[in-house]
Amino acid sequence: MSLLVAWIVYPLVLLALCLGLGLLVDLLSGRRLPGALLAPVGLAAIVVVGQFTTLSDATAELTVPLLVLLAVLGAGLALPWRFGRPDPWAVGAALAVFAVFAAPVVLSGAATFAGYIKLDDTATWFALTDRVMEHGRSLTGLEPSTYRATLDFNLAAGYPVGIFLPFGAAQKLTGGDLAWVFQPYVSLLAAMLALGLWQIGGGFRRLLEQPALRALAVFVAAQPALLFGYAIWGGVKEVAAAVFIALAAALAPAAVRVADIDHPPVGSKSDAPDDARRVDAVLLALPAAALVGVLSLGGLVWLGPMLLALAVLAWRAFGPRDAVLQALAFIVPLALLVVPIIFGGGFSPFQSGLTEESEIGNLIEPLSPLQALGIWPSGDFRVDPSAMVPAAILIAIGLGAALYGLWVAWRCRAIGQLLFASGLLAAGAIVLVGSPWVDAKALAVAAPAVLALAMTGAIATLRLDRLTGVVLIAAVAGGVLWSNLLAYGGVSLAPYAQLVELEQIGEEFAGQGPALMTEYNPYGARHFLRELDAEGASELRVRPVTLRGGGMAEKGEAVDVDAIDLDALFEYRTLVLRRSPATSRPPLPYRLVWAGEHYEVWQRPAEPEGERVLSHQPVGGENDAGGLPNCSEVQGLGLLALSNQLGQPAASIRLVAAPRAPVHDATDGRFAVPRAGRYDAWLKGSVRGSVELLVDGSEVGAARHEFNNDGGYIYLGETTLGRGAHRAELRFGGADLHPGSGGFPRPETGPLLFAPVATEAAGALVSVPVDEADRLCGGRWDWIEAVGTG
Repeated sequence: MSLLVAWIVYPLVLLALCLGLGLLVDLLSGRRLPGALLAPVGLAAIVVVGQFTTLSDATAELTVPLLVLLAVLGAGLALPWRFGRPDPWAVGAALAVFAVFAAPVVLSGAATFAGYIKLDDTATWFALTDRVMEHGRSLTGLEPSTYRATLDFNLAAGYPVGIFLPFGAAQKLTGGDLAWVFQPYVSLLAAMLALGLWQIGGGFRRLLEQPALRALAVFVAAQPALLFGYAIWGGVKEVAAAVFIALAAALAPAAVRVADIDHPPVGSKSDAPDDARRVDAVLLALPAAALVGVLSLGGLVWLGPMLLALAVLAWRAFGPRDAVLQALAFIVPLALLVVPIIFGGGFSPFQSGLTEESEIGNLIEPLSPLQALGIWPSGDFRVDPSAMVPAAILIAIGLGAALYGLWVAWRCRAIGQLLFASGLLAAGAIVLVGSPWVDAKALAVAAPAVLALAMTGAIATLRLDRLTGVVLIAAVAGGVLWSNLLAYGGVSLAPYAQLVELEQIGEEFAGQGPALMTEYNPYGARHFLRELDAEGASELRVRPVTLRGGGMAEKGEAVDVDAIDLDALFEYRTLVLRRSPATSRPPLPYRLVWAGEHYEVWQRPAEPEGERVLSHQPVGGENDAGGLPNCSEVQGLGLLALSNQLGQPAASIRLVAAPRAPVHDATDGRFAVPRAGRYDAWLKGSVRGSVELLVDGSEVGAARHEFNNDGGYIYLGETTLGRGAHRAELRFGGADLHPGSGGFPRPETGPLLFAPVATEAAGALVSVPVDEADRLCGGRWDWIEAVGTG
């Protein structure tokens, strides 16, 4: 998919859906919503509507047509649109936030996504979105596979899927794969957060009367370092939760008739104060229901302090009777809107993995609560800043500005800001009872509220002393931007070219499974190869992938086909193998049917043939699939085969050997090749910045920011070598303007290997009668098999 489609067409399509639904909500409510809130309200409506249609397999595929119909109705019935020209400062702030969250991917030049290797949850998000949009929560018709195991593990537990519905709906309209539009979706959510913050900032009419200052506050508050770190980790739920909490805080003041919204509510049905309050309470139920759709019923914890404050305000303003009616106007529609969550199983927020102190997930250690401030200048939010002294100074300044901002909000009666900040109480409660993994997410969701207070306090200081105010603004904004610039340098981008090949394989060989991936690649097994009923050898499995030595591979481990028990391997018709000089050729029944730069596809016949493999003897080692067996080993293979097939004539058994050219290790810089020819260069591991390979002073090839899981190799190019000694040199580039080039620590690499370019003739199998096993002595083989009938 091109960058144009991923980063312009897709966001515009989703934005059009959101605006259409927002206009429809505005029309049905009889209110005049502030223009900045139309898109976030529409986003919440998509989440709520989509959860009803995806409850059943029969209606799931109606989700997109229904959303399009509702969006068209909203846009059409709202004509002539009465919202006038959008506020350029609000739009500019949202676009600037979108650009910040987009930069790590867009500036890479590929329509990929972030968070690769660091966290594999994004692969699960793709699987859930694909299934829910087409079949709801039903698993009917799915064959055993990693894809099914992923869905069964999550959907059966009632995992909330609300935030994946806008993601999947817009993808259905634009085409392409979900993987290439995931990061644009997260970036658009961040822009929605900015719009909500813009509306909340309207409560400071005198303080933020200058739109430039308001836009600056929004721009900074929408990108706290911890939330940005989660966004480039695949943390779509954290960003979405912040969006709906901000939207609720922006809508809430109207429900108690507090003048904290730029545009007063109008409309014939809402002229009566009581009716107006009831409608505003109903509107507040929409982001609350959307938040439940994102976080399940536990999401209401985030709104608890806000709702309690609103209840107190309503009681004081209208008296007990009207306050109760106002509460019912919120509770009843909310209960109706969250029905799909209840029928979907209701994901429990009290599972042991969410509350145990030992559960740190992919963290290194529990995070500091100070990270909720939004300033953490480190390339990875899991580790402390390297420049700790200036970081501590900036954090202290930011904390002081946030406390002053809270006092200013109280004095100004900025109800929206105070309600938004009340989420900090919810975050504190979560930190008290949650696991460190959950605590980190809570800090990320709460961070925009803290940072909004800090920017408010810094801007308010301008009225006291201009120089002090400028310094505070520069310190808070500079600390956030510095933090995110380092995170930009430490981003881990998915290898686009590799995953595109998996996408091609998944489309071309659909229905020709079951398939096995021997490398650990959750994006392949859980998503791209789902139509092949694929499983990962070290992933979520249904069939046991037993190893020759017993047991099964640990999660994340690369497994060579030679290490897998034959009976377990032959369960799979199709093998998807990562190319490398260390990858063994599959056993005899399999034939190469597709080859790319990164992957090969091997298949055995759909129906068993007359012969079968009686024994399989690998010959190669860890970094070289080939080896030189001695004669006693070769001769023993025939005897072993005969002993395993008592009563079978020796004449019906033959030995088959797979030739393997030698691989030459150039890790120490010097190597020699026995014959002239063309050689492929391979580097094991991953690179963050750039790497360039030179042989005898001439450039052979280069790679940039390419990540591999365990056992993966980077292909550096092909070169022609003469017989004899050569010198190889690897030049690694340091941090530069490219995303991900400044991450620390640099991944380990090596060995550097040169392998002869494979030819069909050189790779032809050799077959001899079992009583002529001596003919294989002295040869260099990948493996030798005993093959017989019966």
